Amino acid sequence: MAREDEKADAMEIDGQHQQVANTAVPDGFNADYLRIYYGKLFPHVDFFKWLSYGNDGKHPGCDQSYVGRREFSFTLENDIYVRFQSFDSVAEMENSIKEKCPFKIDIGPVYSVDPAKRHAYAQSGNNVFVPVERELIFDIMILVSITYCGYIVVVVVSIAGLNNEQRAAIADYFRVYKVGGENTMKKVSLTGAVLHPFLARSYTDVLKGFFEDKLLLSQQLFASEERYQKILDLIPDENVASELHDKWQGNRRSSISKEDVNATRWEQLKSTLQSGKHKGLRRCIEEIVFSYTYPRLDMEVSKHMNHLLKAPFCIHPKTGRVCVPIDPNNCDDFDPTTVPTLSQGIVSATIAESLQGGIRKLIQCQAPAVQEYLDLVKFTQLPADLTNLVPHEKLLLHETNH
Repeated sequence: MAREDEKADAMEIDGQHQQVANTAVPDGFNADYLRIYYGKLFPHVDFFKWLSYGNDGKHPGCDQSYVGRREFSFTLENDIYVRFQSFDSVAEMENSIKEKCPFKIDIGPVYSVDPAKRHAYAQSGNNVFVPVERELIFDIMILVSITYCGYIVVVVVSIAGLNNEQRAAIADYFRVYKVGGENTMKKVSLTGAVLHPFLARSYTDVLKGFFEDKLLLSQQLFASEERYQKILDLIPDENVASELHDKWQGNRRSSISKEDVNATRWEQLKSTLQSGKHKGLRRCIEEIVFSYTYPRLDMEVSKHMNHLLKAPFCIHPKTGRVCVPIDPNNCDDFDPTTVPTLSQGIVSATIAESLQGGIRKLIQCQAPAVQEYLDLVKFTQLPADLTNLVPHEKLLLHETNH
């Protein structure tokens, strides 16, 4: 059985005392289906092997205590958290998952001691319960459109030994979009005589072309006053923004087609800002493009080792979709709407049998939809020279929020 301290650590979070109507199981998610998924389809062995990073064998360099010092957190029905669980074997983990049927599984850091026994160390007076290792994570919010919520892509890079300050420095190097006050419309400020080489390459090689060739028309950024006002709000000179607004309002009934209006108004905006008549607007074009196209990082996720990460292959408790890996070599082909769900495709072949009480070799179904994504998770074979061990360098995960 898993080692845990449920009574001490089970806690209720905000929202549990809402009316029953608000806690009903939403479309796409079903607790009965979830039990079948954990019992027959969840990749327990591969999941445990990934988190072991080669420490699940008998080679001389194996740290047998490694995976047992990793925290697992379960979110049960009615938003009850069970924190600081630990497992010495895949069998312990699998039994606990099947028994508790968590609505969500989160992965914590590797601690200096067994997290399930932290109270014993605290009573001894030795403050030795501290996180010592966790993957470096970049939590990226990607907008599906300017009018709809987006989805999340999490990049997991296996770099051990970084403290919180080092993690923050790395994440800050990549950060451009900075959250300010509620009334601060401008989130990107590019300073300096020239762009940093990393930002300059990002702009010229990727962002500029994507913005002008795809985003302008597909999102109709200048097609209506409501939409182009969001861009005008990014211009720090109110007189310039007002001038462009009046121009576009004055010719809104012109013969410009909807297909052309976005490109035409964008060129007008660029011409105005680059004319040299207005000081302090030299970087405004780049700032607008970065605001709409550059990845937005959740800095807190990257900075702190004790931040929980949603586990791959668990189920989103609202949409019912599986949190799946994305092939980094084919990111452009990924369609979040095709991600398998509990009720669509994954267990459809097993539901009829299970409800009739005749579950017979359900594992034969193999859930092709899940297996397709499982094949993307590669585990490095343990080399003879342990100094060359580089386990699972990068994993992209997808979590649908819309």
